[in-house]
Amino acid sequence: MLRIFKEHQFLFEELVKRDFKKKYKRTILGMAWSILSPLLMLLVMRLVFTQFFGSNTPHYTTYLFCGNLVFSFFSDSTSQGMSSLLDNAGIFTKVNVPKYLFLFSKNVQCLINFGLTLCVFFVFCILDGITFTWRFIFLFYPICCLTVINIGVGLILSALFVFFRDMQYLWRVCIQILMYVSAIFYTVDKYDATIQRLFLVNPVYVIIKYFRVIVIDGSMLSPAFHLLMAAEAFIAFGIGAWMYKKYNHQFLYYV
Repeated sequence: MLRIFKEHQFLFEELVKRDFKKKYKRTILGMAWSILSPLLMLLVMRLVFTQFFGSNTPHYTTYLFCGNLVFSFFSDSTSQGMSSLLDNAGIFTKVNVPKYLFLFSKNVQCLINFGLTLCVFFVFCILDGITFTWRFIFLFYPICCLTVINIGVGLILSALFVFFRDMQYLWRVCIQILMYVSAIFYTVDKYDATIQRLFLVNPVYVIIKYFRVIVIDGSMLSPAFHLLMAAEAFIAFGIGAWMYKKYNHQFLYYV
């Protein structure tokens, strides 16, 4: 794969630049929206949910921001990745290039936006009285796992979207459901142990929980939790890679 990337490095870099510029084309604020959008969502969620869920939750603003930060990265990456094949059909139907490059470029663009928002998140942590510790270094681990999950889910969605255009509507519904079961604005402590374990089936919640434990609690999770996160990332990527390999030659007939 590294050899293929090296051969198509110029194309990949141009795709990333194009996707980044396209997202903010004809906007007044431009790149500022990558920061303003999650901040506005955070403000709305804080105003709506503070009185209902946040009265007994320490550092509730940071708690909300962790959930919104992770979920927005997942939602943007997968939603944009879903249309990556159809949006670039004019290229790969004429030139023989690896089709997953288009999805990867979308994810790099979303990762850049995530990095900008992460910087703002750290500023909010300081304002919220969060103590920075050496454990913050371990945030690279869930970020890497989430990126792999985003790519894997994106591979699955983009492949399905070629054959079933209904996926764009179904995924919007799935995203809404996933948001409510990811404990973004509420805690899972009030549920019994069995229900709490069911939350761990959701990889987005697993990433959010990791962020909160490191940032807010200042502690580390067990090795088993790290393995769970890696396993969910590997499963998502494995299924997506298998679908691309199996249906690679059929994509040309449906775009």
